[in-house]
Amino acid sequence: MNIKLPTAKESAWCCVALALWLAVTVLFIGFRPEHVVMALLIAVLFYINPASRRLVVALIPFCLFGISYDWMNLLPNYKVNPIDVQDLYLVEKSLFGISTTEWGILTPNEFFARHTTAFMDFMSGIFYLCWVPVPIFFGLWLYFKGEQRSYLHFALVFLLVNLIGFTFYYIHPAAPPWYVAYHGFEPILNTPGEVAGLGAFDSMTGLNIFHGLYARNSNVFAALPSLHSSYTLVAFIYSLRSRVGIAWKITLAVITLGIWFTAVYTSHHYIIDVCGGILCAVAGFLLFEYVLMKIPAFSRFINRYTNYITISDK
Repeated sequence: MNIKLPTAKESAWCCVALALWLAVTVLFIGFRPEHVVMALLIAVLFYINPASRRLVVALIPFCLFGISYDWMNLLPNYKVNPIDVQDLYLVEKSLFGISTTEWGILTPNEFFARHTTAFMDFMSGIFYLCWVPVPIFFGLWLYFKGEQRSYLHFALVFLLVNLIGFTFYYIHPAAPPWYVAYHGFEPILNTPGEVAGLGAFDSMTGLNIFHGLYARNSNVFAALPSLHSSYTLVAFIYSLRSRVGIAWKITLAVITLGIWFTAVYTSHHYIIDVCGGILCAVAGFLLFEYVLMKIPAFSRFINRYTNYITISDK
């Protein structure tokens, strides 16, 4: 094993970053065992050898994504601005309402809730399980295939898209469709997460995956934009810009379309939310590639970052 310890400066950055993350999380969010597990894993990978250290540094954008999502619990978005429950529902119905003889005009979510199929219940679960793992796997594939520059651009745009979406959550807190179906138009603070249409997948498979995920979701009023709709779209964009095979492009395209449909089919998002997520992905990509990368200082930083995670004898 090629053991080469990091420099004193690198060690200081690692220790300070981990200590700060754990301190803020434990003091203001609450302790969970996985926080310590993740900190220990990062520390071990950082110190074990140069290759694993480069991987840790390369994964910083994804780590910051997870931390920023967790830290939104420091200040719930509904404490910043009023929650939009009814207006968004009415706009969705006016733009995309479906006329029925039995129930009148329904939102697409309401229509699908009355027209489910076992096949779509199953496929919806499969598609929604892909929303984060597939983009991360795609990024790691780029990294280990020697496409470190493409990987870094993708990972940083992924982070930027999240920050744009998180910002809008605070500007315009919005309830998801299932909230209206279960609770009506009155905002109820501290409402727990809900699996909604994804519960059919859990019942069908007996895995209870989504019940476990959404039981811990404290960000109920963060439906617009749908970042579920953004992630694999960003990956698809960079599959077109990178040297990857047609299989990746087709896979990401199919999964992206599947997630867009699933978001509406399972009542987790309105079509408006999905459109917002698409706009977030496109805006993040354009902002990074055609604004930030045109700034000399930022471009030099990206070059140094790329060199650090690429040089094999670092």
